[in-house]
Amino acid sequence: MRIVLDTNVLLISLPTKSKYRPIFDSLISSKFELVISNEIISEYMEIIEQKTNSTIASNVIELLLNQKNVKKVEVYFRWGLIVEDYDDNKFVDCAISSASKYIVTDDKHFNVLKKIPFPKVDIISIDEFLNEIIIPMNS
Repeated sequence: MRIVLDTNVLLISLPTKSKYRPIFDSLISSKFELVISNEIISEYMEIIEQKTNSTIASNVIELLLNQKNVKKVEVYFRWGLIVEDYDDNKFVDCAISSASKYIVTDDKHFNVLKKIPFPKVDIISIDEFLNEIIIPMNS
């Protein structure tokens, strides 16, 4: 399963005591494929650094870039599907470029994608995704 993670999803899955930690653990154990672009990596770095520190941010980014199940894509076309927060389009464009199954996000700006028939980009909430990866892990 190939997915794109919104920055906040990655951020709240990092702490070891977070209820969302299984998402990060599943990423590390290659239970799914994460797709990123240069813009996404830059935002991950910036936000993780703001919320923690530069050492943690650098370590997380280095870990991601060295994972075999993290795929970096070049985005050649900008669809501009999200008007309310144009910055969120980096995730949409990456998902389209990589034919990802969906974007994992709780950001309400992405809800507009449910009304756009083409290109089809599915979104899933962090709780839905957590349930999807925990059930197979416990089976």
